[in-house]
Amino acid sequence: MNYFDLSGRVALVTGGNGGIGLAHGRGFAMHGANVMVAGRNTEKNAAAVKALQELGGEADSLVVDVGDEQSCRDMIEQTVARFGRLDILVNNAGTSVRKQPQDITLEEWRLVQDVNLTSAFICCQAAYPHMCAVGGGKIINIGSMMSLFGASFAAPYASSKGGIVQLTKSLACSWAKDNIQVNTVLPGWIDTELTRQAREQVDGLYERVLSRSPTGRWGVPEDHVGTAVFLASKASNFVTGASIPVDGGYSVFI
Repeated sequence: MNYFDLSGRVALVTGGNGGIGLAHGRGFAMHGANVMVAGRNTEKNAAAVKALQELGGEADSLVVDVGDEQSCRDMIEQTVARFGRLDILVNNAGTSVRKQPQDITLEEWRLVQDVNLTSAFICCQAAYPHMCAVGGGKIINIGSMMSLFGASFAAPYASSKGGIVQLTKSLACSWAKDNIQVNTVLPGWIDTELTRQAREQVDGLYERVLSRSPTGRWGVPEDHVGTAVFLASKASNFVTGASIPVDGGYSVFI
């Protein structure tokens, strides 16, 4: 089990105050890492920090707007200032605009790209020298099933998440020499605040997901804990540029 030991490591999770992001943070804390939670909601940040501290690790939070370049760069520097290093970065923060393509405004398109894709690039770029300084690191980018296929109501989201996969591959190729592994997780339909909004906006979505999922259920954030710990630990030292679906078989079911 030493392969999964994260003692002494420092992890930063954007959108880490709930859903999949908090599940990643829980996994890291349970395996010994210190965790910085980054999110916009102060109350949710505080609740997440408390939950992580109860698992035994040291945790703190930052209020961040990942749609703003300077906010992203400041977040990386503040994390290093707080904990002394940065070993693990999870680019999890995301948003979506659910409309038919012909109804999407350019402002909405840019918002989704900035939050989902551009922020990940900025955070990775800002984290790079700090990971090099400690001899390597782990970057986990959160994609989606829609990195693989589309949906009529999610053109900006699917485009941004497809971009995440290609960004991951490029960074993996470039930074392998620096002992930085970069991978993507592709969540399926996970029961989170974001997907609850989707169920409210897309008629019949809940039932359609159940009918297609081989596992016969929606996922829960805790389904991501194991994958997160694997990709953050030395167990995955020879895994880079990969895209790992965590979707209950949704993306392979015909």
